[in-house]
Amino acid sequence: MPKSEHSLHIRVSEADSQFRHLLNKHKKSELINGYNQCVQAHIMPQMGIEANIHILDCTKLEVELKNENYEESSVVKEDGKAQRGYKLSTLRGISGDSGIIEEIRFGTMKEHDLELSRDMILNSPMLKPMDILINDRGFLSREVINELKIRRSVDTYIPLRKNMLAFADAVSLAISSNKWKPHPNKKRKTQKIALVSDAGRMWESEQPDDDVPLNACVVWDTKDDEYYVFMTTDTSKTAKQIIQTYELRPEIEEDYRQLKDFWNLEDFKSTKINVIAFHIVCTLLGYLMFQIYVGTQEGNHWSGKSLPVIMKKFVPPVKPKSVIVYSGLYFAVFPFIDFLHIYSSLEGEVRSSLDSVLALV
Repeated sequence: MPKSEHSLHIRVSEADSQFRHLLNKHKKSELINGYNQCVQAHIMPQMGIEANIHILDCTKLEVELKNENYEESSVVKEDGKAQRGYKLSTLRGISGDSGIIEEIRFGTMKEHDLELSRDMILNSPMLKPMDILINDRGFLSREVINELKIRRSVDTYIPLRKNMLAFADAVSLAISSNKWKPHPNKKRKTQKIALVSDAGRMWESEQPDDDVPLNACVVWDTKDDEYYVFMTTDTSKTAKQIIQTYELRPEIEEDYRQLKDFWNLEDFKSTKINVIAFHIVCTLLGYLMFQIYVGTQEGNHWSGKSLPVIMKKFVPPVKPKSVIVYSGLYFAVFPFIDFLHIYSSLEGEVRSSLDSVLALV
C-alpha cells in the first residue's frame, strides 16, 4: 500500500474508532428521544409544519435469524416462519400532499404494537385537541380510545376484528337497515357502505359508564360477500367521511416500503443496539429531509418518485471550482480563474511549487 493511502487508511480507522467511542456514550433511548426532540422542537416549528391527521403503525425490522449477537433482538413466529429482529412504532403526521414521521418508539419484535406505542399514543405532544388518529387492528383498546377522546379530545378511527361481537352487531344492523350507498372510492366498484349510529354500546370496556360514543361505517363487498367495520369517536361524521379518512392509512405502509427497499432501513452494520438505533435515527432524518424537500417549490418535480429514480435522473449543478493554497499557518481560497491569472504571472521556483496544486484541479 502506498504511503499516502496507508496514512489515509489510518486516519479513517482512527475517525471510525473515535466515532464509535462517542456513540457508545449514548443509550438507545437517548438516540430515539433525540430524533423526537429534533423533529418536534426544531424541524417542524422552523418549517411551519403542523399536522392535524396522524397515522399510527408499527413495522418489523428483520435481521439474520441465526445471529444471536444482535443485542435486545427477539424471535417470533408468523405463519410458521421464524423471524429475528426489532419493532419500530411511528406516528406519521399528514402535511399537505405528503407526511412526516413525527415521533417514534423502538423495541423488540416480541412487543405488542399497543404496548410499544401506548406511551406515545397517550402523551405525544403531536396529538392536539380536535386532531384525528388513524390506527389499525393492532391498537384495538377501548380504554385507550376513551382516554384519547376524554382527556385529549383526539378522535380515533380504527377497524374492528371479525371475531369481535361488536363487528357482528354492526354488520347485522347495517344489513337490517338496508341503507347502502356506493363506496366513495371509484376503484371499489363492488363495495357499498352504511352508517351505524350509536355503536358504542356494542363495544364496552370494563367500565362501560366511561365509554365514549362511537359510530361505525360498515363496508360490504358484494363480489365476495365480505364485510368490514370501521369505528370512530367522531359521531358527527357520515359513513362516507369515516371511510375516506381511514383510507389515508396506507400512506404509512408506503413510507415503510420506501424506507426498507430504497433507504436501507434494515441494513444494520453492527449488532450493537445503540449503533442500530443510530442507524434508524439517521435514516429517518434523511427520509424526513427528503419529504420536506419534495414539498418545496424547488423539489416539487421529484414528488411521487422513489430515491433510485431520483438518483438516476439527478444531474448536479455545475459550480465554479475553487483552489485552496496553504503554507504553514496561512491559507487562501481562490476562484479557479483567479488562481490561473496569479499562476500565469509567477515565475521560477514559486510557479514550480504551484504545479502540484494545479495538477490536482
